[in-house]
Amino acid sequence: MPVKLRIPKPEELLPVAGVKLGTARANIKKPGRRDLLVVDLAEGSRVSGVFTKNRFCAAPVLLCRERLKADSAIRALVINTGNANAGTGEEGLKRARQTCSELAGLLGCEENQILPFSTGVILEPLPVDRIIAGLPQCISNLHPGNWFDAAEAIMTTDIQPKALSKEITIGGRKVRITGIAKGSGMIHPDMATMLGFVAFDAKVSQKQLDELVVDAANASFNRITVDGDTSTNDSFVLISSGNSPEISGEAFEKLKAAVIEVSVFLAQAIVRDGEGATKFMSILVEKGKDEAECAKIAYSIAHSPLVKTAFFASDPNLGRILAAIGYAGVDLDVNNIEVYLDDVLVAEKGGRAASYREEDGARVMKQEEIAVRVVLNRGAAHTVVWTCDFSYDYVKINADYRS
Repeated sequence: MPVKLRIPKPEELLPVAGVKLGTARANIKKPGRRDLLVVDLAEGSRVSGVFTKNRFCAAPVLLCRERLKADSAIRALVINTGNANAGTGEEGLKRARQTCSELAGLLGCEENQILPFSTGVILEPLPVDRIIAGLPQCISNLHPGNWFDAAEAIMTTDIQPKALSKEITIGGRKVRITGIAKGSGMIHPDMATMLGFVAFDAKVSQKQLDELVVDAANASFNRITVDGDTSTNDSFVLISSGNSPEISGEAFEKLKAAVIEVSVFLAQAIVRDGEGATKFMSILVEKGKDEAECAKIAYSIAHSPLVKTAFFASDPNLGRILAAIGYAGVDLDVNNIEVYLDDVLVAEKGGRAASYREEDGARVMKQEEIAVRVVLNRGAAHTVVWTCDFSYDYVKINADYRS
């Protein structure tokens, strides 16, 4: 089960003015489950996104980049699960465009105003006929309150839907922010195997939105790892659907903080629901020369299969953490480094801390949530990465993924 992750209640997910969502059971891979989502946006909405850096990026990613770069007036998103439409070449692009064309006809807009997204099995042709057949069902149940159904419709190996809403007041006006995400395995920064969609009903400029999506991703989805594998389909999209005057200054900073808060929750939810996860770990690296070296060390620890399996077993085999720090590719004086498990000092002065007792380490390792803190003592920079353990179920899930 996911690590301390509560299933959201449908009534907790707030409608966002200018955004309607509709789902369908299109039988793309598994019969009888929601696997197709249409997000209809009011005219004048603004959209921005960041995407995977995998060179084998999926056909939908190529189209999304192209259409956002062309500054198309985006009117809808279409998302399918069960098939990634990745590693499909020109035929994959053709099928993605065909999906967009069919949806554009149903919504009365242009094909290039549709952004497509896919997630699922790689290297298999997109079952475009099933998707097209499911689109009218999506259109028929478009509604502002369908965020929970939408969160379910984008799941793959996820155990539960991931969603959050937040309401803030800006200039005397209530602003709603609602987001959904999917992801469980093949999770690694730039980005994780994930889809994330966050909408808010405040109006910002396109330049502000483009900056905000990068800042939010860097603070959230680019700070998680489950298994160190970067997917072909990762996409994180921000939608500004407001028809109010554009906000700026302190008002924008307040909105930015709230968007990042929602994004961090969704990113952490992906890790908590990591394939087979039983532990949620925060890897904090502090007092470094710069953020880059802190991140190198944090990811080195978070990616280590030996570290992750030790946490699964609740085994305080903490030399594995020291080894991961040492091979991170950062020139360090190990005598200056301190390593903590929560508040327990494990290592200092190049070796085991004199005060460390095995039973203290074992006590922390049994917790569902654990902080690993590495203090470099050579500057003021810091970072955090969120990860999970490796269990037997991770292997089972991925061995049977195509079944």
